[in-house]
Amino acid sequence: MSELKKASRASEERSKDKRDQPWAPPSSLDAPAPPQGYCHRWIRVQSMGFEDAGNVSKKLREGWAFLRAETLKSEIGPNEYPVVADGKYVGMIGVSGLVLARIPEEIVKSRTEYFKRISANQMDAVDSNLMKEQQPGMKINIDRQSRVTFGGGQKPK
Repeated sequence: MSELKKASRASEERSKDKRDQPWAPPSSLDAPAPPQGYCHRWIRVQSMGFEDAGNVSKKLREGWAFLRAETLKSEIGPNEYPVVADGKYVGMIGVSGLVLARIPEEIVKSRTEYFKRISANQMDAVDSNLMKEQQPGMKINIDRQSRVTFGGGQKPK
């Protein structure tokens, strides 16, 4: 009878540098890192079993382009990202009625600036209307600073 030598338990020590990571459920919307100069986003193409043509049309007009599995494979090599197997979006990276799309960063920055301008114009209109309602004896202060205090008042000396 030949005896198998077992390694001692002490020789099988775990690395002390590695810390236990808390368990977290996996994300079903992990997306690959976009190439330099682009942004990725999941676009809703279907909701509760019905096509969302309005949302798709709007996103395509904004400049988003759906990401094909072949394109991603040529950029990062073989991967495990889910590919739509049937329907209108065959060959695209997609999961649960969402399809991955990409857009150039310049368009994203331009869009952000546009909405900041719109928001600033709306705030100016609100301020203007508020100032029209102001009475000479009761001035309205438009100071948009907020302070957070946590009770207790002043401490005794």
